[in-house]
Amino acid sequence: MKKTVLLILVCLSGCWLHMQAQTVTYETAPKKAKASFDRAIDAVRVYQTQNAIGFLQEAIKAAPNFTDAYGQLGLCYVELKNYAAAITAFEKLKQLDSSGLRPVMVPYSRAMAGTGNFVGALQLINEYLAIKSKSTAAEKLKANYEFAVNNKRQSVPFHPENLGDPINSKDPEYFPSLTIDSKTLIFTRRVNGRNEDFYITYRGDDNKWSAAQNMGEPVNSSFNEGAQNISQDGTMLVFTGCEFPEGKGSCDLYYSEKTPQGWTPPKNFGSPVNTRDWESQPCLSTDKQTLYFARETPDNGADIFVTNRLPNGQWSIPQRLGPNINTSGRETTPFIHADGQTLYFASNGHPGYGGLDIFYSRRQPDGSWGPATNLGYPINTIDEDASLVVEADGKTAYFASDRSDTRGSLDIYRFELYPEARPLQTLYVKGYVYDSTTHARLATSIDVIDLQGGYNIATVKTNDNGDYLAPLPVGKDYALHVNRKGYLFYSDNFSLKDHNPGVPFEKNIPLQPLAANASIVLHNIFFDSKQYTLKPESVTELNKLVNLLQDNPAIKIEIAGYTDNVGTDKDNQLLSQNRAKSVVSYLTEKGIAANRLTAKGYGENDPVASNDTEEGKAANRRTVFRIVSL
Repeated sequence: MKKTVLLILVCLSGCWLHMQAQTVTYETAPKKAKASFDRAIDAVRVYQTQNAIGFLQEAIKAAPNFTDAYGQLGLCYVELKNYAAAITAFEKLKQLDSSGLRPVMVPYSRAMAGTGNFVGALQLINEYLAIKSKSTAAEKLKANYEFAVNNKRQSVPFHPENLGDPINSKDPEYFPSLTIDSKTLIFTRRVNGRNEDFYITYRGDDNKWSAAQNMGEPVNSSFNEGAQNISQDGTMLVFTGCEFPEGKGSCDLYYSEKTPQGWTPPKNFGSPVNTRDWESQPCLSTDKQTLYFARETPDNGADIFVTNRLPNGQWSIPQRLGPNINTSGRETTPFIHADGQTLYFASNGHPGYGGLDIFYSRRQPDGSWGPATNLGYPINTIDEDASLVVEADGKTAYFASDRSDTRGSLDIYRFELYPEARPLQTLYVKGYVYDSTTHARLATSIDVIDLQGGYNIATVKTNDNGDYLAPLPVGKDYALHVNRKGYLFYSDNFSLKDHNPGVPFEKNIPLQPLAANASIVLHNIFFDSKQYTLKPESVTELNKLVNLLQDNPAIKIEIAGYTDNVGTDKDNQLLSQNRAKSVVSYLTEKGIAANRLTAKGYGENDPVASNDTEEGKAANRRTVFRIVSL
């Protein structure tokens, strides 16, 4: 939340000019009113703003036209972000003595902007700058107000709902983070205003959250942990640790992994992720292979960086995201949605309504990030707004705020994100990998390919029990590829275009040990109808086959082509033969010796499904590779 500096108006002789006869100044106030005003100023000096308001109300009760008290009361309400009350106080001051507004014109404009009256705020700040031409803070506010006034869309739908007593308390709660099934929520709580700890809550079948519990050791400690992010599958927690004994700087990034025995002790990401600079606010991609975070550097304030996990398990040298994300200002709180295509972050460098505003950017076809789009008012306000996360459904967003219905300080809220700002709706594919002969579970990695784009969306690693979870945007066609030494690679394709987004797609993956006569269907080899020219979408699958043959140079294989029963036997035989030859030709072009390869067409023989349905015909039109010898 944005932090303002409370101005203290201690009125000495001549503080308020041109006093009208009915007004009361500090010098002319009754003794009782003056004493209450003095107590209010003392309270303000020690940041007891609420107490100060009580004393000022006492002063006004004793002297109803006490201009100094109204001015200070407005400042106190601005500090507490009670902008409507601040405006009431400032309007009373204006009524009593219009010239007395000059010392409070800037906070008065903030109060107007805080209630959405950006036109009035702009008019007031222009009046102030006409009197005092040079003021960096006022010029910044003017830019914010002009942005708001000139924004074509004056407001966006926004109806935040407090998550309630199971989660929120008198202490500040912030940095919400959810698993992809939206059943686990982890957040940071500053306990008794001092130590930050992580708390966890679970959503039941009744859609209600359980009472949040401290995660305890080893994740929580006597040191300061915060700004966490739970991986989409719930097995890895990344977070910020400050002043840890092994830290490289004031704040470093750490991680803990969930095992059957519980969470592991936190580990420092080490170099090159952590440096002597300030690293914070990490967020993992869905496959846990990419990490976004904020780094504060001497040369450019705070920027958002990205690092990728290398094949050896180490992390690459972090790189700043491009100029569409980072500016000469501050960029913080990155959140990459489960769709892998939408990045939310906070910035005070892009044009906005206040200090930090929340923006989003879409990943472009070339992998870069598109222009930053402001989420709009009243999601963004004149105050600091940051730390937004969005559920996999793309509709429900969570954030922290100290609104009027908080339990005491920052609370966690949710709201329905308006359509234009939503990420792609995402569900998840889950299952396990196993040996097709022994049925033993296998640990491995799974590549998920966007069939239309032909690129790898994610590389998902299973746990030791072979379980995996891969979040994917709906509305697309995908391929799965699995490689494990000693086994045939596995390939399959599936569509999420018509799948119910509320129901996970389940796919268990059998791997066949390398053995003579072992065979698999190459599900991702594609031809146009009645054609034998390979379609571009086939390249990924073909290259997997090339790699298998290169890794096992003694293997000889047969490529077999099959068709459905549409057409004559002769035409189907020829078509299946030519399709098999097309695959063999590709392999030889990639350097595989021809004497290791046999192409054979089987036409419409050996159907694996009924040709009475379109689905059955599609299953019968297939390309198979079989190991002839090892």
